[in-house]
Amino acid sequence: MDRLLFENKLWNENYSRIMGLDEVGRGCLSGPVVAAGVILKPGHPIADIRDSKQLSLSQRTGFAKTIKKKALFWTVQWCEPAKIDELNILHASHQAMKKCADANEAKPDYLLIDGNSFCDTVYPHQCIVRGDDRSVSIAAASILAKVYRDNLMKKLHEAYPHYGWITNVGYPTKEHFAGLQEYGITNHHRRSFKLRTDKEWEK
Repeated sequence: MDRLLFENKLWNENYSRIMGLDEVGRGCLSGPVVAAGVILKPGHPIADIRDSKQLSLSQRTGFAKTIKKKALFWTVQWCEPAKIDELNILHASHQAMKKCADANEAKPDYLLIDGNSFCDTVYPHQCIVRGDDRSVSIAAASILAKVYRDNLMKKLHEAYPHYGWITNVGYPTKEHFAGLQEYGITNHHRRSFKLRTDKEWEK
């Protein structure tokens, strides 16, 4: 697969600050939805980058360090559970990605966005279904977003050890629902989501 197809086309059209955008955590019951934006140097991709879900923890961690070192620009932004409850998860995801594009010193001239939709924006852009596996810029963003969010949820686990966030990082699992059944919700839970009990989850 040529993961530089989109970037090469845009670089040849004289776009020089192409930002790949991706988010992680849409399906979680707790924690923020986290987005990352990455602008790679034209003609200087980072070898072997691909969708973060295809990488091991050690590979993601290593790539994250390389991306931060070699990228022209990178940023990580998020929307907290209260904002997710207010906007809904799709709009909160779009807002987190828009924060990346609007970040100080980002100045993208084109956006490549994972998914099939985005919010209104002044930037020229393209939505790419499965973009995290088809575009090196989006793949880089997926890695930064996942590494940041996973580390955040593992730190929150220390204060809230009953939900299994050390392993499930907020996604719906039997352990997570069992914690909800016994200990209730926290300020980090998304109240607009179906926070079912473990017993209900098994039905």
